[in-house]
Amino acid sequence: MARSDIRFDSAGIEIAAHLYVPDLPAVRGLPALVVGHPGTGVKEQASGTYARRMAERGFVTLAFDAAHQGESGGLPRGLEDPARRVEDFKAAVSYLVTRREVDAERIGLLGICASGGYSLAATGGDSRVRAVAAVCTADPSRQFRLGADGGQDPAVFRALLDAAARARTAAALGEDPGVMTVFPETAEQAGALGGEHGAEGFAYYCTSRGGHERSAKVLAWESIDRLAGYDPFFAVPLIGPRPVLQIVGERAVTSWMAVEAHQRATGPKELYRIEGASHVDLYDRKEYVDQAVDKLAGFFGAHLASAS
Repeated sequence: MARSDIRFDSAGIEIAAHLYVPDLPAVRGLPALVVGHPGTGVKEQASGTYARRMAERGFVTLAFDAAHQGESGGLPRGLEDPARRVEDFKAAVSYLVTRREVDAERIGLLGICASGGYSLAATGGDSRVRAVAAVCTADPSRQFRLGADGGQDPAVFRALLDAAARARTAAALGEDPGVMTVFPETAEQAGALGGEHGAEGFAYYCTSRGGHERSAKVLAWESIDRLAGYDPFFAVPLIGPRPVLQIVGERAVTSWMAVEAHQRATGPKELYRIEGASHVDLYDRKEYVDQAVDKLAGFFGAHLASAS
């Protein structure tokens, strides 16, 4: 398997990506997957793991950094713009159709966490995508509004919107708008703020387990009001008759979002639970990632099969 650093354009912003090509006797006309990372993540983390593992199964894979994040271009840095994130997926498909290794009629999307939600929206609006899968599906809009478990006090998000409004006013006056800190300083603080899910996120992103220097620890404040009114699940009914697979951990407090997306799907669909796994376990815990990759390989192998 060969990995190469590539760049492509997404509505005027340069996107940085890793392209994985299987080591096969003939590397033309292969099925291909665009792989998107979790919120605050980068291509060197969970999405890179899945891209590499799926390339080992015979798929050309493209793991990319979202615009404004990682090695990709775009200002302000650390912007989480859901409409832009969806556009990045479509731009990645446009890049893949130009590659000689790829069969343009056999392209799928694979999103992890936040990209799970975005990949569903992108598929709904792009008929070039033949199948879509999401691992530990999440929608950042819902997560900020309602909390990871769906039970957040509405006052929390109102306070975030107020802070975002103050940041926009500061910027208009030529002042520093500041940034929103995503992770606290300690695991204990993360647990106090976000429960088990918050502590798990800290253990992955803020330690040697999964941390990366380009992984976002802060977000631009304008991310909040851009997320406020966006619903990536609006396009899920448009995916059918193309198939949807969602893989969630049995213990994931975020799985209610995958259930909602599943209920909106109109074509072939499956919600697959991995016993014993939490949300973040599916990022890197081998015993769970192995199961997810087996399921994904079977799903995409069937639905991106050659028409000949």
